[in-house]
Amino acid sequence: MAYDTDRSLQTQVLYSVYVRAHTPEGTFRAVIPDLDRIRSLGTDIVWFMPIHPIGVEGRKGSLGCPYANRDYRTVNPAYGTLDDFKALVDEIHARGMKVIIDVVYNHTSPDSVLYAEHPEFFYHDAEGRPGNRYGDWADVIDLDYANRALWDYQIESLRYWASIVDGFRCDVASLVPLNFWREARKAVKEVRPDCIWLAETVHLSFNCEARRLGFSAMRDTEGYEAFDMEYSYDIREVFDEMVRGRRPLSEYVNLLNLQEALYPDNYNKLRCLENHDQPRIASVVTDMEALVNWTAMLYFLKGTTMIYAGQEWADTHVPSLFEREPIDRETGRSLMPLMKKLAAIKKTLFTGEDHFWGTADDQRRVAVLERFGPQKHCVGVFSLNGENARVKVKLPDGTYENHIGGNLVKVEDGELLCDGTPLILSEDR
Repeated sequence: MAYDTDRSLQTQVLYSVYVRAHTPEGTFRAVIPDLDRIRSLGTDIVWFMPIHPIGVEGRKGSLGCPYANRDYRTVNPAYGTLDDFKALVDEIHARGMKVIIDVVYNHTSPDSVLYAEHPEFFYHDAEGRPGNRYGDWADVIDLDYANRALWDYQIESLRYWASIVDGFRCDVASLVPLNFWREARKAVKEVRPDCIWLAETVHLSFNCEARRLGFSAMRDTEGYEAFDMEYSYDIREVFDEMVRGRRPLSEYVNLLNLQEALYPDNYNKLRCLENHDQPRIASVVTDMEALVNWTAMLYFLKGTTMIYAGQEWADTHVPSLFEREPIDRETGRSLMPLMKKLAAIKKTLFTGEDHFWGTADDQRRVAVLERFGPQKHCVGVFSLNGENARVKVKLPDGTYENHIGGNLVKVEDGELLCDGTPLILSEDR
C-alpha cells in the first residue's frame, strides 16, 4: 500500500458523474443544482468521468467516447469552459466533498494534440503506424512509455490539474508502467499533498492475457505501491457470474476472504455493483427486495463504496459512451433513503483498521459477513434472493438492534431468523 494512504478513505462514499448524461443540458454548470442531493447520499468524493475534449478521427457514435482524449490540458467545450469547471469544483468543495477526475494515460485519440506535437510518444506497429498494443479500440492510439520525455509531459499535466482537483481516477492503470505512477505520485504530492489516487486495475483474464502476449501489465499487489484504491476487477468476473446465478455465492465470498489475506493491511478496493463499463445492477437483479440486500452488502464490504449516478433510482440502462442519454430519474423506484442510512452506518460503525471475514449459504443465497474493528464487531446478513432464512452468526445469544431498520433481532443458540431484509448487527469489543 502507498505509505501515506489515508485509511479513512475506507469509510467514504464515491459518486461517479458522467457530465454528458447527468442532466439534459450535459454541462458542468448544470451539475451544480444537484450537488446538495449528491451530498445528502453521504458522498465524500465526486468522480468526473473524462472532462477533456474528444477526438474526431475514428470517433464512435455521433459524439464520441470521452475516453478518446484529444487534449490533456483543456476541457470539452460541449461541457463548458475551464472557468465553468472550476466553479463546479468550488461548489463541491463548499459542500465538504472532494473532486477527482479521470486521466486516460494509456492512449489518446488519433488526432490528439499530443500526437500532432510528439508522434514519438506513441506506440507504432511493425509497419510504423500508430495503433493499439492490445484490444480493438479503433478510436484511440496507444502511448509508449519507453520514451522518458512522455513521462515529463504527463506528470506536468497531472501537476497542473492537481492545483484544481483533489485526485485522479487512472484509466486502465495496469497498462501504464508502475514506475511512472510511483514517480507521478511523488511529483504531484508537492502540489497536492493529500492527492487521492484510484487505479482502474483490470480484469484477471485481461491482465493475464496481456502478459501472455508480451505486454507489461501491473499486478494488483504491485499497484498498491502507488495507488490508494484499486478496482475490484481481480474478482469481478466471478461476481458477474455469481450475480446471475451461474456460480455459487460462496465462491465470490471466498475471493473476498482471499483479498483480505493477500493484500497489505490497509488495502482499499473500490466496491461497486455497477459502473459505466458494466450493466446496471437493477437490470440483473430485478426484484426490489433482493436489490435492497445487494445494495446493503455493497456498503458492508471493506473498501470505498462507489455509486454510479442513476443507481440510486434503480436505473436499468447504462448511458451510452458515444451519445447523449440522460439518466432516468423517473423510474418510480428510489434507493436513496436506504443509501443515506447505509452511508451513515459505514461512517459510524466501520473504520480504516477493520478486518473482514465472510461465509455463505449457497442453497439459500445468504451471505454472512463480518467486520472486526478496534471497538466494534459487526455482522451483516444479506439474503440476496430477498427470502426468509435461518442462519448461523458469530454473536453471543441475545437481542440486537438492526442498524438498518431499527428492528430488534434475537440470536438464540448462535442462530437468527432473517426475514428477507438486510441486517447489520454489532457488539462492542
